[in-house]
Parts: sequence; structure tokens; C-alpha cells
Amino acid sequence: MAVEHLASGKPVDVRAGDFELRLAETQDEIAAAQALRYRVFYEEMSATPTPAMAAARRDFDSFDPYCDHLLVIDRRRGAGASGVVGTYRLMRRAAAASHGRFYSVDEFDIAPLVAYPGEILELGRSCIGREHRTASAMQLLWRGIADYVRYYDVGVMFGCASFPGTDPKRWAMPLSYLYHHHLAPPELRPRALADRYVDMRLLPPESIDKRMALVALPPLIKGYLRVGGFIGDGAVVDKQFGTVDVCIVVVSERVTARYVRHYTGPQPPAGTARDGA
Repeated sequence: MAVEHLASGKPVDVRAGDFELRLAETQDEIAAAQALRYRVFYEEMSATPTPAMAAARRDFDSFDPYCDHLLVIDRRRGAGASGVVGTYRLMRRAAAASHGRFYSVDEFDIAPLVAYPGEILELGRSCIGREHRTASAMQLLWRGIADYVRYYDVGVMFGCASFPGTDPKRWAMPLSYLYHHHLAPPELRPRALADRYVDMRLLPPESIDKRMALVALPPLIKGYLRVGGFIGDGAVVDKQFGTVDVCIVVVSERVTARYVRHYTGPQPPAGTARDGA
């Protein structure tokens, strides 16, 4: 699929065939992203909605008004809200300060990340509609994140990623693999809150089959690892969403040049709005 990065001065503005990738620009588009999240998290998966969410058939919380909402739009369905088929929620430092906190603090101590001197970005609420759930759709979202990171000069990205179900022992092999082979450096290592901490060291290093562990990892976590992502210390059981969560950390400058080229394409010429943001 040919991908065109438009020189519009926006943080994200990409066309790929019938698909458009950009940030939500209206409340209707944000509502469409919330409706997509509801279908994926509450109808396809095992999350438990609040009564208000169930009545509205949307996944929403107090963070949404402070976040940017990255959208994949299938223009065959419509040019705006009616075409939303994929989304990712993005929250930078200033937005978290305005809200009062990052979403991840309910599960993890992210003090080392907040102490980072540059821009930081929390990633969350990633989903793609069932009929569009392909590798190319996920790559489009990654392209959007890469453009966004470059536009705002983000140094560190982080967020929760999940294993389905609420039994950590079911995921003993991949959790142990992540701890022993992809633990974040101490200066950037989030840790599960003490009252929610689940030790990921469920198996000793010598009993881990790396190939089997990698096969068992959810696709999103594999994607983070491919770009050089790390894992925080400890997992958390999220009973509302029916998942076992880990905290992902990606340092922008450590993302390999191959993936930078793959997801962002050619660098824009000096002096464009993207460079000056």
C-alpha cells in the first residue's frame, strides 16, 4: 500500500489508498473512537462497562478530553466519524498535568518516567475494528505515532499492554521471558504498585523457551519489542478489562534506524512546521 505523508503542518496527516490517518478534529470523531473502543473492549473482549458506558455504548473516561485521539479512517465508509476503524489515545506531559495525572498511575509507579527531562507520551486504548484488523492497519497506527513523536520531539513513550484473562500463571512463559530479557533500565523502570504487584518471574531463566515465549506474546507487545521497547517490573491484574497488564517503555533515540525509516518515511526538509513544533 503506497503511503503519502502530506505536508499540511499537522502532527499526523497520512493517506494510504482508501485510508486516512490523522488526529480527531471534532467531538463526533472522538465519540466514534469511543464507540469503536466499546465494540472491541466490551463486546468482543471481556471488559465490564459502567452503566453509563453501557447506555451510551461508548468507552469513555475523564482522560479523553485531555488526549489526542489518533484515527484510522476508511474513506469508503465516510470522510469523518463514520469512517473511523482504528484508534490510539495519546497523552503528553502537559495534558497529564492539566488533568492531574497519567492514566497508568492506577497500576504502575511511573515516577522514573515523569522524572525524564524531555517530552514523554503515554499510549493507550489501542484498537482496530474486527473487519480491518490486519498488519497493514496496525502499521498505519505505528506510522501515525512515529510522526506524532517526531512532531513533538517525544523522548520516551510508555503505556499499558495486556494479556487476555486474569490468571498470570497462564502466561508464565512470556511474562518470565519479558522480565529476564526485556526489563527496562533502572532509570526508566516503572514498577507495579505494591498492592497490585504480580511478580513476573514465574519461571527461572533456564527453563524459558524463547521461541515459545515470543509466539505466546500478544501482537501489540511484540510490536513494541520490535522497535526496542522495554518492560517495567511487575504485572497487574485488571479485573474491569479482564487482563494481565505490563508497562511498556520505548525510548525514541533507541528505536532502530530501520524501523524509523519504515514507519516515518523520508525526513521532512528543514524549516517545515513539523521541525519547528
